[in-house]
Amino acid sequence: MERILPFRFDEKERVFWLLDQRKLPLEEIWVPVRTAKEMAEAIRAMVVRGAPAIGVSAAYGMVLAHLRGEDLEGADRLLRQSRPTAVNLFYALDRMRPHWGNLAGSLKEAQAIWREVEETERAISLHGAKVLRGQVLTHCNTGPLATGGYGTALGAIVEAHRQGRVSHVWVDETRPYLQGARLTAYELKKAGVPATLIADNMAGFLMAQGRVDAVIVGVDRMALNGDFANKIGTYTLAVLAHHHGIPFYAALPLSSVDPSLESGQGIPIEERSPEEVLELRGVRLAPLGVAAYHPAFDITLHRYLTGIITEKGILYPPFDEALRDALGIS
Repeated sequence: MERILPFRFDEKERVFWLLDQRKLPLEEIWVPVRTAKEMAEAIRAMVVRGAPAIGVSAAYGMVLAHLRGEDLEGADRLLRQSRPTAVNLFYALDRMRPHWGNLAGSLKEAQAIWREVEETERAISLHGAKVLRGQVLTHCNTGPLATGGYGTALGAIVEAHRQGRVSHVWVDETRPYLQGARLTAYELKKAGVPATLIADNMAGFLMAQGRVDAVIVGVDRMALNGDFANKIGTYTLAVLAHHHGIPFYAALPLSSVDPSLESGQGIPIEERSPEEVLELRGVRLAPLGVAAYHPAFDITLHRYLTGIITEKGILYPPFDEALRDALGIS
């Protein structure tokens, strides 16, 4: 797969470069980030997005704070406030904390987090490919642009296609930010995987026609019972797949599991600007004065999951026991 990575670090110039995902696929623009504050703003504005990629970026945000002599407590706080739902953000910052005040240690840890993302996602791709076949439907964007590695759900799809198991991919456009239309379709085209873009509300029709053999999505945060938050619209797909008897998989690194949560009820849901629903690339879609609601994520209950694809293999029900075993906790 031709990977388009979402960032690169120039240690000599002390700059972390982000590929502006708001501009894709029409423009490839790289944004320089020099401070933790700039990194937090870039994460909040979705210059970089996707839980694993946010985690790596936040780690390098702390490296930049060291390089610029910033207040580390303040830098950490700004980064934690940037996106509340993706647990990888907090996982990465927790790993960086023991290295505060040590530039070399901080850089080494950030590099380790990025390297582990790549190793983990290669394993996820190989495990996930085993259960995918025929025509697969996916939602949002879970490829290298979202992770900095090989991708989670999309990595499994691309690997399954390489093995001759998956013939075609249905790509939800993923309103309102259109990550599927702008990013997933872009990555699949680069990878040479046959794909067709659909509006989100077409999925049920395709399932009823027997044209979807499996659904696979990514995860922003998962509770210990298997409930999980992912891009808004995932819950709808899960219910539809369950009704039509179609396997429904979630692919994630175990770092996306929040061991402090017993169920999805405790997952915070980010609410973004209504303007992202009311407008598209600056073009107004709705009448002036109309209100809009924009939760960025929804919660899918574990009972709709066929399996959870991780770097340690595929987990099956009961998910609370399987996840605890995979995490090594009682």
